[in-house]
Amino acid sequence: MSEARKKPLTTREKTRKLTMFSMFLTLELLLFLVPYLGYIPVGPINATTLHIPVILCAIFMGPGYGAGLGFVFGLSSLLKNTFMPTITSFVFSPFVEIGGLKGNGWSLWIAIGPRVLLGVIAYYLFIALAKAIKKPGLAAGIAAALSTFIHTLMVMGSIYLFFGKEYAQARQVAESAVLGLIGGVIAVNGVAELIVSAILVFAVYQVSKGFMKKRKTNA
Repeated sequence: MSEARKKPLTTREKTRKLTMFSMFLTLELLLFLVPYLGYIPVGPINATTLHIPVILCAIFMGPGYGAGLGFVFGLSSLLKNTFMPTITSFVFSPFVEIGGLKGNGWSLWIAIGPRVLLGVIAYYLFIALAKAIKKPGLAAGIAAALSTFIHTLMVMGSIYLFFGKEYAQARQVAESAVLGLIGGVIAVNGVAELIVSAILVFAVYQVSKGFMKKRKTNA
């Protein structure tokens, strides 16, 4: 660790970080609160865009801030599935019972755990890719795509692992068909989400980089 990293943050740096995190938090809450913007119904499940601010926050601010915003993402999922449930909401909320199918402690993990980890994974993927390919903008886009797909795998994999039988009942399919059903969600929703996140994160990173260069030039 460099000497610069060991030095405590100045008041100006703390204010800048707080302002930046507040911006990401506001965006996350806006996506959550505006109907069909953050959670997009696709049958009994929801596609989401709330992972994008988490990835951006992680890339620009580090894994701690990314994990913190990921927790907000997870909490929004818990609240949405508790108060606006669908037939599969029990996998995201221990407070929901749908047709005799109940959530439990693993529901909290599914709602929150992968979202917190998303903020950590996105940061370290970006750092590794930026070092490897020497193009930070491209690295940001690829990191967004990969971390989004890993996040989808964690969520859907946990549903299969902890609620496979119950998920089959809720979706009215044979238990033997659950893996294929979950694979379909990953292939359709997961791929769509990773494409959108890759494009937006790449664009935001490039615009931000240009803005920072212009700011330094004018300073």
